[in-house]
Amino acid sequence: MFRFTRAAANFTGQAARQVRNSSTTTPDFHAKYGTGLMVGGAVFCTAVWAYVLTQTGITWNLSPVGKVMPKEWRQPEEE
Repeated sequence: MFRFTRAAANFTGQAARQVRNSSTTTPDFHAKYGTGLMVGGAVFCTAVWAYVLTQTGITWNLSPVGKVMPKEWRQPEEE
């Protein structure tokens, strides 16, 4: 069990060193693609909602005020 623990600790140390060393040499993914992904996502979201709001024919019941009529009050029947 001790050999396994020592090997696992050595492996995680190597992985940490590799991540630390590689992050300084390669460009950051977010720096490279972040702005384009954000703009593309915003355009896609806007286009989908524009289609939904204008073309699908959904009736948007935004407010029930003036549309909901209360039922006529009935007195409970006494026995």
